[in-house]
Amino acid sequence: MTGTRILLIEDEPQMRRFLRGSLPAPAYEIVEAPTGEAGVAAAARHTPDIVLLDLGLPDLDGLEVTKRLREWMRTPIIVLSARGQDEDKVAALDAGADDYLTKPFSLSELLARIRVAQRHAAMRNEDAPAVFAFGDVAIDRAKRVVTLRGEEVRLTPIEYKLFATLVAHAGRVMTYQQLLKEVWGPRFATQRQYLHVYMGHLRSKLEQKPAHPRWLMTEPGVGYRLKLE
Repeated sequence: MTGTRILLIEDEPQMRRFLRGSLPAPAYEIVEAPTGEAGVAAAARHTPDIVLLDLGLPDLDGLEVTKRLREWMRTPIIVLSARGQDEDKVAALDAGADDYLTKPFSLSELLARIRVAQRHAAMRNEDAPAVFAFGDVAIDRAKRVVTLRGEEVRLTPIEYKLFATLVAHAGRVMTYQQLLKEVWGPRFATQRQYLHVYMGHLRSKLEQKPAHPRWLMTEPGVGYRLKLE
C-alpha cells in the first residue's frame, strides 16, 4: 500500500533532496522530474495525487507546464517558486494551479497546503455534499440556506453566490478575476471594488471578528480563500 503519490517537478537538486527527506515513505511516494517536459511525461505515466511544481524550469516555464497539465488532468497543482510578486501568483493561479508557496517555506505550511489540496480533490471527485459546514457556519446548497450557530443568515443573491463559490473551492486561493467572472460575469472581471464590498458584507455576517477574519481570508494582491485550517 503506497501513500500519497507526489510528482515533484523541480530542477534544483537540493530542493528535491529536502522534499524527498521531508516527505518520507510510506506516507508519501515521491516521483521526481527535473524538467517541464519530463514532468508532463511523468504525470501521464504515474497518475500523481498532487503535483508540486517549480516555475523556473530549464526548458519550459512552469506556467506553460500548468496549462499543458490542465488540458487533461484535474490533479491539484501546488506551485513552489522563488518568484514572490503578486502578478506571478495570479498568473499561476489563473493558469490552473490550486495553490502557491513562495520559497523559502516551512515544511508545516507545505504539509497543510497538501492536506487542503487533497480534501479539495476528494470533493471534486465525489458528489459535493448538499450541506458543507466549518466552524459555526453551514451552507445547505440544496435549500440555498446559510446558518451561523444554527440560525439562518440572510444573504443577498450576490452574497450567497460569492460565498457558495468560495465554498465550492474551499481551501483554494481564488484570484480576484476568477471570483468576479464566476459571480458577476466576464464583463466585470476588473471591477475589484464590487468584490471588496461584498466580502466585507460576508465577513460582517459570518465572522465573529470581521476585522480579523478566521475563515474568509485575504491573499494580498491575489484574491481570497475560504480557509479550512
